[in-house]
Amino acid sequence: MKKIDHIGIAVRNLDEALKVFQDALGLKAVTTEVVETQKVKVAFLPLGELNLELLEPTQPDSNIGKFIESRGEGIHHIAVEVDDIRSSLDRIKDKGLKLINPEPVPGAHSTMIAFLHPKATHGVLMELAEKKKDH
Repeated sequence: MKKIDHIGIAVRNLDEALKVFQDALGLKAVTTEVVETQKVKVAFLPLGELNLELLEPTQPDSNIGKFIESRGEGIHHIAVEVDDIRSSLDRIKDKGLKLINPEPVPGAHSTMIAFLHPKATHGVLMELAEKKKDH
């Protein structure tokens, strides 16, 4: 694990959330995209060495939609950057930690991602993120 890449924040309405984070707090969204595989629309806002990732569900049955329905808006996950997601997952599996994604899946910004189960990490949903090599 290299560093914290971003903190994911679940929001009901991305445009309304951006009004707060951009207009009131002075942050600037550098990208917005829809990640079809995750059923979310995301905006990344740089904050020092990391990003805040605002996540709006595009479908009520998405993981973010279910999260908001059961817990409300708020911090969803912490993502850490890794050089090699497959070897990281192998190491984590060898240590017996429970995974949500035993294999990497596509994420925002052409990254490959995988989530560790929060029961394995003391209640924190952790995401591993391998950036595209030319990113």
